[in-house]
Amino acid sequence: MGRNNSIPYFSGASRYVLDDELARIVNISMALEMPLLLKGEPGTGKTMLAHSIAESLDMPLIALNVKSSMKLVDALYQYDTLTRLNDSRFGDSKRDVSNIADYIRMGKIGRAFVSEVRTVLLIDEIDKADTDFQDDMLDVLDQMQFDIIEVDKTVSAKHRPVIIITSNAKKDLSDPFLGRCNFHHIAFPDHEMMRRIVDVHFPKLGESVARVCIDTFYKLRELRGVEKKPATRELINWIRALMADPDFDVTALQKGRIPYLGVLFKKSGDLKVAVRQYGQTVH
Repeated sequence: MGRNNSIPYFSGASRYVLDDELARIVNISMALEMPLLLKGEPGTGKTMLAHSIAESLDMPLIALNVKSSMKLVDALYQYDTLTRLNDSRFGDSKRDVSNIADYIRMGKIGRAFVSEVRTVLLIDEIDKADTDFQDDMLDVLDQMQFDIIEVDKTVSAKHRPVIIITSNAKKDLSDPFLGRCNFHHIAFPDHEMMRRIVDVHFPKLGESVARVCIDTFYKLRELRGVEKKPATRELINWIRALMADPDFDVTALQKGRIPYLGVLFKKSGDLKVAVRQYGQTVH
């Protein structure tokens, strides 16, 4: 059966290395108009995938960064009572203080709904929110509409966004939530995939240097007593630091003298473990 050409098709982006399984679940989620829930440890490219879909399909990206204290209404819209109060007190605004609609501001989900073009809606780190937020949000995304109670108005989506939801799996999501999403776990890249990723970012990096950097990186990830292992973004930044250092010597790296450990380890306790193991001066 051939592909429906009216449905957008994602095959990767300029700086995102995509495996076949992930490509299939992205495209079937768009075809079924279902949210795609991505799980995986930090740094596996969950958030970057949404950016890459937006780039590839030439859609605007709207990102909602979920906070533990966030209420769903804040993601839908905000009623700016403070500005209305100031306008009524000082009377120097062009807004009509009797018209509450002038003081309604769309939140990130609201902006995706009222957009004149189809968007990619990224809901980042949903596991930070409580269960009620999660389930109520998916009700809104299922119905593609929500009510603004202050003006007795229903906002319906002009275009159904491509919805990418990420979770770092710090706490379980509810069964109803999981049942209403497609799901994909992004495993941490193996050596082969990591080499492909490094090649995209550093196409002129030599074979031997790339191999030593990647081997060293995986060795550091295996250090015992580390709370936050370095992820792909740390590897990219670390290689960038090495390439910017005119005194960088790959043979020293091969002998276990590892510079710029502070680029790889972001927690002081983890950095101490790495420094103690390799005896390096902290850069």
